[in-house]
Amino acid sequence: MKTCSVCQAQLADEVTVCPRCGTVCGVSQQPQQPQQPPYQPPYQPPYQPPYQSPAVPYVDPYDHTADYSQEDIKAHKLFAMLPYLVGILGILVALLAAKDSDYVQFHVKQALRIMILIMLVTLLTLVLCWTVIVPIAGSVCIIILEVLNIIAFFQVCGNKAKEPAIVRSFDFLK
Repeated sequence: MKTCSVCQAQLADEVTVCPRCGTVCGVSQQPQQPQQPPYQPPYQPPYQPPYQSPAVPYVDPYDHTADYSQEDIKAHKLFAMLPYLVGILGILVALLAAKDSDYVQFHVKQALRIMILIMLVTLLTLVLCWTVIVPIAGSVCIIILEVLNIIAFFQVCGNKAKEPAIVRSFDFLK
């Protein structure tokens, strides 16, 4: 015998509907499906930012200021300016007055490189002066080289020893 789940009446085993309350008993209307656990997304580890190496300061390979002592730079700053200001005469005075200073030697070398490029461009412009474009291009190049000369002068004023930007790319002058 079985009991109705609603009214608690006693029912025969073959009865599927309770005669007293009409509740369907004993036969399930839907087949029981096994219960599944609720959906869980696959495991993902917590977010970790990508590895970054410790910050390394940028070192300019054309800046040679650290190669010279501060005493040498301060003692010979005026002589390092002369090659950029006066040209050949400034180079000669700087070489004679501060021949022991590596800082002055560096700037003499850079000023010589700029002067050699100016002479080469001038010579090429004079040889090809019968064309129209070469004198114009030569004049522009000479102006650029003179601007580099001025920039190099101001770098000396700032106690720097940097190779001029365009001049350093000419390997035949090294």
